[in-house]
Amino acid sequence: MTPFDDVRKLCETVLTNEPMSRHTSFKIGGPADVTAFPKTKDELISLRNFCCAEKIPVTVLGDGANVLVSDAGIRGVVIFTNKMTGMEIDGTKIRADSGLRLAALAEKAARAGLSGLEFACGIPGTVGGAVYMNAGAYGNDISEFVEAVALFSGAEIITKSGAEMDFGYRRSFAQTSDALILDATFSLSRAEPEQIREKMADLNSRRRKSQPLEFGSAGSFFKRPEGHFAGKLIEDAGLKGFRVNDAQVSEKHAGFVVNRKNATADDVLALMRHVQSTVLEKFGVQLEPEVRIL
Repeated sequence: MTPFDDVRKLCETVLTNEPMSRHTSFKIGGPADVTAFPKTKDELISLRNFCCAEKIPVTVLGDGANVLVSDAGIRGVVIFTNKMTGMEIDGTKIRADSGLRLAALAEKAARAGLSGLEFACGIPGTVGGAVYMNAGAYGNDISEFVEAVALFSGAEIITKSGAEMDFGYRRSFAQTSDALILDATFSLSRAEPEQIREKMADLNSRRRKSQPLEFGSAGSFFKRPEGHFAGKLIEDAGLKGFRVNDAQVSEKHAGFVVNRKNATADDVLALMRHVQSTVLEKFGVQLEPEVRIL
C-alpha cells in the first residue's frame, strides 16, 4: 500500500502512469505517476489536502490547454478539473465551476441572451485556466467580465472580487499564490441571442482562417512583447515554417508552435530557444513563452 493508493478513495476516476499526451492540446507529454479527475469542489479540495499532508507533489490543470509537459512526465499527482462543470445563471450573472470549458460557457451565455463572452467561444481550456492566465482574444480579456472568484486558500474557501485578483496581461493573483480556483462569477449584459451567435460565428470563422487548428498546439506560444506582436517578429525573422523534427512554427500563423504529428517536448523547447535567440539577435526583443512549461 502506498499513499498513491489512497488517492482512489478520494476520487472515482484515477489513472496511473497515464501519458499526458492524451490529455493536453499539444498532444505531447510523458506519464504522470497518478492522474485524478474530481467531479466536485469537495473532491478537489480533499485531493489537494491529502497530497499536501503526504508531501506528494500536486499539479492542478484544467483541460490541458496552454501547457507543454516534459517528455519525462510529471511526478506526483496531476489533477484535471474538467469534470467539474456546474453552472448557475442569475439574471445577468453566471457562476461557473473552474472545470467548465470556455466554449461551453460562451454557448450557455449565448443561449441565455447574455453578451460579453463571445470572444471566448474559440479559446481552448476551462474557466479556471482562463482566470488563472487572464485569457483573451480579439481585444477582450476574461478579467473584464469577472465579478468574483472563489478560491481554496490554506484551509478555507475565500472569495476575491475581480479587482482583488490583480489581473494583468496573461497574469492573475492565482499565479503568485497556492490558492485553487474553484469557480468564477461573470457579469454580462443582455443582448439578442441571434446577435450574439452572429458574432461568435464570425470570430470562429476568423479563427479557422488564421489559426492552425488542424494540428496540436497550445495556442499562442509567446506573450505579446510591449510595442510588438510576437507572430510578426517571428515571421519577419524568416522563421515561419521553421521545424525541429515534428515541432514547427506554424505556416499559417507564426505566433503558434504546432505538433505536426510526433513532436516531443524537447523538440518544442529546442524550437523555442532558436526562435528566441533569432528574434533577440535581429530585433533586440526577448520573447517570453505564454505556455506553461511543466
